[in-house]
Amino acid sequence: MLIKLSPYDAAQLLDSEEMIEEYLLAVCEDGTSSEIARALGAIARARGITELAHKTGLTRQALYKALSGEGNPELATITKVAEALGLRLTLVRAPKNKQDAA
Repeated sequence: MLIKLSPYDAAQLLDSEEMIEEYLLAVCEDGTSSEIARALGAIARARGITELAHKTGLTRQALYKALSGEGNPELATITKVAEALGLRLTLVRAPKNKQDAA
């Protein structure tokens, strides 16, 4: 018997502001830059990529590429996307080691 698998899409689970915030916090905690871009892409799809394109002044194609995890978006693009999603970037001191984080 074959098991049919579907591709995982986080955007399908991001159905509340709380879920979006927790998802992004978790990815930013220890994710790579491409994982963070991909997480922003999932949030953008969950909220509507067309509306985000309008708010940022970027094309849908540019957003898909920048937030795919494959591209290397500029900080200005990430900032525009974050602001359009009602988010802001904040930098905090990282713990010296994992025990400090607990």
